Amino acid sequence: MAVPVPVRPMAPDQPGLQAGSAVRLVTGFAGFGAGSVNLAISSSIFSAAAGPAATPAVAAGVAAGAWGLMLLAAAVVFLARDRLPGGRKSRYVLAGAAAVHLAAMASPPVAGPASGLSLTHLSALLLTLMILASLGWLQRERQHREPRVPAAGAGGRPGRLLLGAFAGAVLVAGIATPGLAASTAGQYAVPHGGHGNPAPGGHHQH
Repeated sequence: MAVPVPVRPMAPDQPGLQAGSAVRLVTGFAGFGAGSVNLAISSSIFSAAAGPAATPAVAAGVAAGAWGLMLLAAAVVFLARDRLPGGRKSRYVLAGAAAVHLAAMASPPVAGPASGLSLTHLSALLLTLMILASLGWLQRERQHREPRVPAAGAGGRPGRLLLGAFAGAVLVAGIATPGLAASTAGQYAVPHGGHGNPAPGGHHQH
């Protein structure tokens, strides 16, 4: 009679769990970045809203601002509970947002304060796709892990987790920063070191 061999649970410091924890952090970072970029899109739309097209522009600005706030809130909830609000339905919403950003990039460029929004939409698109890809990876990792271990923390080697989180944060910042700089808020922002520059007469500005 064959004796069943017990299945050993995955060690908490197994590389798969370490990677999962790092990807969860990167997903949250991407959510914060996408939310900030969408808020920048909203402010740019409001700045450019004028004339007969003001009403549609205001509606688009409100939608972009609401979506940016939702992304920020969802990132907080995801990092706190390891679950995205709305479950799988949220992925369809994210895919729809990505399609909107793509359509905005394909539309004819406009003049004025919102002339650089194509780059801002590109940043938002890339960050949204990053969120979708990270969620898909986490879903597959969770399906492979749950039958063998009920729950486990990253544990083990925090250095790898910190390194992965740092690399993800740098990647998100590298995508979000050009988009924020191309928005209206970024165009009118005071450059670093611009405060208190000497005036033409040699006196400091106050």
